[in-house]
Amino acid sequence: MASKMFKIGTHSGTFHCDEALACYMLKLLPDYKDAEIVRTRDQKILDELPILVDVGGVYDPPTYRYDHHQRGFTEVFGHGFTTKLSSAGLVYKHFGKQIISVVSGLSDPKAIDTLYLKIYQGFIQAIDGIDNGVPAYACEGPMNYRISTDLSSRVKYLNPAWNEEAVDVDERFAKAVEMTGSELVQCIERYAKTWLPARILVEKAIEERQKHHKSGSVVVFTKYCSWQSHLHELETEMKMAQGNAPPALLYVIYPDSRGAWRIQCIPEEEGSFVSRLPLPEPWRGVRGEALSKLCQIPKCVFAHANGFIGGNETFEGALAMADASLSALSSSSAPAAKKRKSG
Repeated sequence: MASKMFKIGTHSGTFHCDEALACYMLKLLPDYKDAEIVRTRDQKILDELPILVDVGGVYDPPTYRYDHHQRGFTEVFGHGFTTKLSSAGLVYKHFGKQIISVVSGLSDPKAIDTLYLKIYQGFIQAIDGIDNGVPAYACEGPMNYRISTDLSSRVKYLNPAWNEEAVDVDERFAKAVEMTGSELVQCIERYAKTWLPARILVEKAIEERQKHHKSGSVVVFTKYCSWQSHLHELETEMKMAQGNAPPALLYVIYPDSRGAWRIQCIPEEEGSFVSRLPLPEPWRGVRGEALSKLCQIPKCVFAHANGFIGGNETFEGALAMADASLSALSSSSAPAAKKRKSG
């Protein structure tokens, strides 16, 4: 779109998170950075504006119309996401990659594509869902508690209360635009500066895992990073065969803040408390020298009572704990395999 376009149209009256954020996102782009936001429901005025969000009853990207209220609108983000889009989602769908590049300074297409999906999942989709009345959970029964501090709720509270008088609604809307936009920028910067570098390290560690243990079941980080939100996703993307055998990735080894090493069991899925292969049951809850004697591995620090994590003073010791755990699995499964063979 030509840079001479300096007006963004949206509706007047009560405002919501989606159009506030949609306006901010557009103003991040060079073509719209100096744009005036026109809030009106006068169709004659709207028809003259170069771009509209959340108003007008039309979704037509070639003519820069981004409304989602009209009958028959079913647009979703795609890429496996099925939540119906709000005006924020529509603007992000069409301009999100540009916005990420502007905010983060990144130019690598692969990195931008990765962030494009992650930021939709972690930030934009909730705004789409709330604005369209899509439940966050597909379950019945009363809610245990209500969340009223989310971004959409905080924008709602900026609208004039029923008993407020002489309020400048446009001024309040401007505050909503800044609030939603600043949080989006923080989100993009966080993902670009911390989440994405961690993902790169995790991907490299998975690719090189057999350098440390021939089983390919042990992932080693020579420097700690936030691996939990990446490992399962990357495992799926890299199409590791799982089948009915034990999953390919079972343990992560990394240094802790005190200079010792941790062995942590990989959960069945992200956020789960169920490990794919916990540390051997006799180790659990045992510490120090007693644990070293039990598993015959020097310099053990501990094994958690639930078996999901353990520690050793050295990398070699942590790797030996992983090896012993895998050997225990092989020993316990051998009789069953022999029985199946003889049968």
